[in-house]
Amino acid sequence: MNQEAVVNFSPEKHSVELREIPRPSIGPEDVLLEVGAVGVCGSDLHQWTSDHSWPVNYPVVLGHEFAGVVRETGDRVKAWKEGDRGVSETAAVIDPDNPMSRQGLYNLDPTRKGFGYGVDGAMTRFVRVPARCLHRLPDSLPFETACLTEPCCVAYNSVVNGGHIKPGDRVVIFGPGPIGLLCAAVARLQGAEVAVVGLERDRVRLDVARQYGCTPIVDGLTEWATAGDGLGVDGAIDAAGVSATLKSAIQVVRPNGWISKVGWGPQPLNFSLDPLVQKNITLRGSFSHNWPIWERVIRLLSTGALNVKPIVGGVWPISQWHEAFEKMHGGSIVKAVLKPG
Repeated sequence: MNQEAVVNFSPEKHSVELREIPRPSIGPEDVLLEVGAVGVCGSDLHQWTSDHSWPVNYPVVLGHEFAGVVRETGDRVKAWKEGDRGVSETAAVIDPDNPMSRQGLYNLDPTRKGFGYGVDGAMTRFVRVPARCLHRLPDSLPFETACLTEPCCVAYNSVVNGGHIKPGDRVVIFGPGPIGLLCAAVARLQGAEVAVVGLERDRVRLDVARQYGCTPIVDGLTEWATAGDGLGVDGAIDAAGVSATLKSAIQVVRPNGWISKVGWGPQPLNFSLDPLVQKNITLRGSFSHNWPIWERVIRLLSTGALNVKPIVGGVWPISQWHEAFEKMHGGSIVKAVLKPG
């Protein structure tokens, strides 16, 4: 039995198309998940435009933000049954004996492979998922919301584990993409006063930042950052995906402040890190997420404490993936969601 899938088939630019692929078979520790909804990530767009900086196993089905219904279970799967609703983590392949995995930090296992680049992802109807990746969903949480658990977990890790926010702190977020806006939302949940910095072309996305109670900034960052005692903000989250924003973050963070860097890009820095030392700033990278983060984020989404509706610009059938990609890439929406069928 075949199914339609959005396939990235080569490293050449725009080498993505809708293809017929076989329905996947599952192993003894896997489930076959019928996809209810799948989010479009910036990394999907980067593979589409071929400006990504990670290895890809071509051809590969795109999509790593997804939720759905269990339709088959492997022989060794005990915790899941047909009809259960679940949302999947991204770490499709890990080494359970790696020292990082044994600490529960399998997101930092150097051999880790994720859906949508290392193995086939979820921009299709059925996807093979290791049962260990699944988290249970309450019936009240629709798939169109649940599929965005993954980017929310990226934001949670960057803000909560990577930052040191106390209620009343002032925090700057660089980059009003999906991750940056979700970082802003989480920082607001922690009681911070938040500014989101973008470019002139980011006006639509900066309007979403305003919906989260944040101050959007295109010009005037220094004035906002130095308001009060003039020393700068308590912390910054670099979600811009270019290296140059780290320099701005170092400039606006106060002495003994912190920076959490979740955005990444291949550009060289080309500036001195001496101010980082002089100001005693804590700089921490933040990559992916693990089990306890997912459980907390599902709780936040289920209770409505974390609202993803402001970032969702629309829901498209998988057959219209190109329109959804174009709208995100052009900046007219923040986030697109695809649905099979």
